Amino acid sequence: MSTDKALSFLHLIRRSQRGRLKVYLGYGPGVGKTWQMLLEGHRLKQEGIDVVAGLVETHGRADTARLAEGLEIIPRRQVRYHGIAIEEMDLEALLARKPGVALVDELAHSNVPGSPNAKRYQDVLDILAAGIHVITTLNVQHLESLYNTVETLVGVKVHERLPDSMLAEADEIVNVDLAPEDLQQRLREGKVYPTERMAVALENFFRRSNLDELRELTLRELASQIDLKRRSAPDEPCTTAPDQVMVCLSSRGPNSPALLRYGSRLAGRLNRNWYAVYVQTPREAPAIIDSATQRLVSDTLTLANVLGAIVFTYKGEDIVDTILHFAREYRVGHIVIGRPGPLPLWKRLLGGKTLAERLIVKARGLTVVVVDAKAEAREDDRESISPA
Repeated sequence: MSTDKALSFLHLIRRSQRGRLKVYLGYGPGVGKTWQMLLEGHRLKQEGIDVVAGLVETHGRADTARLAEGLEIIPRRQVRYHGIAIEEMDLEALLARKPGVALVDELAHSNVPGSPNAKRYQDVLDILAAGIHVITTLNVQHLESLYNTVETLVGVKVHERLPDSMLAEADEIVNVDLAPEDLQQRLREGKVYPTERMAVALENFFRRSNLDELRELTLRELASQIDLKRRSAPDEPCTTAPDQVMVCLSSRGPNSPALLRYGSRLAGRLNRNWYAVYVQTPREAPAIIDSATQRLVSDTLTLANVLGAIVFTYKGEDIVDTILHFAREYRVGHIVIGRPGPLPLWKRLLGGKTLAERLIVKARGLTVVVVDAKAEAREDDRESISPA
């Protein structure tokens, strides 16, 4: 048995010992994710399944609150934070109750400081590990790799985010879709936000152009997840040649987060593993670089882990040679680097080349993707990249 097959079987064994995860995915508030989750909860209950509502967010919507009636609800726990009482899901109570299925709304939610976990998706991982199945909801803009894309396309900084790997862990993903004009009408009718927030919402997040962009992102994400699951099925032979993605990081790269998100999306589209590689030259030894640069490197590598990259730090005299050595050893087909600044004229006159130019010349048989990280979000959704 090949190593890949053995690892796939081990993954199946581990998955069989934990709960299953179903995600209702949507492109924005009000499309009906919570509604569909509650409907399924009632259907399962009618079939004799032990279902509880771990947490349901009605956002003041009377119809949603009425739909939740008849389901057992785990009482929320209250946490005082800066003198304010905040309600959160009671994870301990849910685990002690040990139902067959738990309904947990808003997967990307950030818990109040002092909670057992910082994020609700981490709560869900604990619930799954206890052998409890979970049905949850998520808006596409909360995926970590889409942060730059959403900010550029929609003009919104999404503060509550979760790793893309969490969605990849889902056993089933259901797209809850609604025509943008219908969603806007629901907003006007007060079915999404209170009436006093309607005008501002329509002029900002709920503009037709924004909804169209988010809807397209959702459909692309769903297609990518379907393709990923199809290709990773243990009984399905993989006939494509290895073609992994590698993102090259710099200690002084101001746009490393955008570069990493680009690499994450590219790897997702190609359905490949991806690596984040920082080449540490003798000039960048920990004893030499300042503490601010060390923190920047550490934060960048942490984000790479969150986005699902396999992170490596390599030491090497020549950055280009080290990159290419890694690429050949790990069967990399796509090398992603940031766009370098211009060389001084005197270096050009002496025949000097930027790191990107040297890499392109020496990377025979590999695709080198030079990314303008400032424009990454826009280009990520408008360019298709094929191997050279």
